[in-house]
Amino acid sequence: MPPLRVSADEFRAIADGVNRLVADFLSDLEERRTVSATSTTDTAAFDLPLPEEGVGEAVLRDLEAISEHVRAPTGRRLPYVLGSGDPIGALGDLYASVLNQNVTAWRSAPAAVTIERTVLESLAAAIGCDGFVGTFTSGGSLGNLMALAMARESRAPANEDGAQPGAVVYASEEVHMSIPKAVAMLGLGRRSLRLIAVDENMRIQVPALETAIARDREAGRRGIALVGSAGTIMSGAIDPLAELADVARRNELWFHVDGAYGAAAALAQPEKFVGMSRADSISLDAHKWLYQPLDCSMLFYRDEDAARHAFAYSAEYVKTASDDAIAGFAFFDQTIELSRRFRALKLWLSLRYHGLTAFRAAIAENIEQAKLLAKLIDAEPSLELLAPVELSAVCFRWANAETDTLNDLNEEILREVNQAGRVWLSNASIRGAVGLRACITNHRTTEQDVRTVVEEVLAAADRVTAPA
Repeated sequence: MPPLRVSADEFRAIADGVNRLVADFLSDLEERRTVSATSTTDTAAFDLPLPEEGVGEAVLRDLEAISEHVRAPTGRRLPYVLGSGDPIGALGDLYASVLNQNVTAWRSAPAAVTIERTVLESLAAAIGCDGFVGTFTSGGSLGNLMALAMARESRAPANEDGAQPGAVVYASEEVHMSIPKAVAMLGLGRRSLRLIAVDENMRIQVPALETAIARDREAGRRGIALVGSAGTIMSGAIDPLAELADVARRNELWFHVDGAYGAAAALAQPEKFVGMSRADSISLDAHKWLYQPLDCSMLFYRDEDAARHAFAYSAEYVKTASDDAIAGFAFFDQTIELSRRFRALKLWLSLRYHGLTAFRAAIAENIEQAKLLAKLIDAEPSLELLAPVELSAVCFRWANAETDTLNDLNEEILREVNQAGRVWLSNASIRGAVGLRACITNHRTTEQDVRTVVEEVLAAADRVTAPA
């Protein structure tokens, strides 16, 4: 047989083997350590030279070995903002890889382009932003970069002659790290990013924002964009989006909502996101709170012409030959990417299989679980909340010690919790206070998992503070 060819029977055999491994992994998932006891010595076993001769179906043993050295997506995997990976969506990933469509334009991938556009428009409507269109991306970082590129080109064009001096972007001091990266990569410079103080609820202070805009205007600098957070990465705070929309309109700013974490919660609690529909662009990570396998993110925007103005630059070899609105459609005119994988398929498959109602229910359940965790923390004298619980992120710390030792002790407690392996938490830093953070964006999380978080933290604190 010619090189790399695999017969249907051979493929069926290897696929059956992979399916068995996947089913076995899922069947005993909740009995696994969330954080495996893996050392650098263990992972060195995968650092092998590539073979000249293939090993065939023996690769199944390698896959089985990999599963023992992962951060297993149990209901107790609660760090950062990490989705749980719906297995139905994973099947979509497999099928998309076999079909191997390059989702550049309708002519290259007619079904894939149609599905992507349909998912984007339908989900935009479902989160209260009817009429928005968009594109799938690898993650919120790329989505935020693209949104600010659109903002720059609409307010201070730079594609032809380079970035104009004096352009300013505004955001809260709790904004995601991708925003400073984006202003740097766009040639605006990080000194052109105004990080505005937040209030006691970790939301941007609108009066301070307006003062900063006025000060820049008096200094001859021009504001081009305002970034609002629909769920900050640390505490899940939602900026006053309706007020920010008003500020943006009065000052002719592009209004981008970073909803990578929280915007999907508009499916379940739309009242928290009033004003989001007035944005010019919105980022949303389906691999966060729509539970999809990595990577699967979306950038929504209301004006396709703004996207084309920022990104369209076509060579002769990619020009479409049709004036038809469908057949002539090209994503490469509205995005940074040319080669694009069929990311939309897994989300489309997952949404069709489960239905929107199931996603609304899962998100609502995660929010209630976060409230339960906050209640359990309030009821435990040695624990305290560090920030209000707006969505599903809960920042707290062990507080049964002298103040000047608390940061160091909580760092030790976090390491101890994660090393124990039952629960995976991330670190919290709120106004200089170091603590622990659970972010519940996991469809497998149960009430008992939530209670286990408190149990594990208290047990770790006992070990850390026990007399030597």
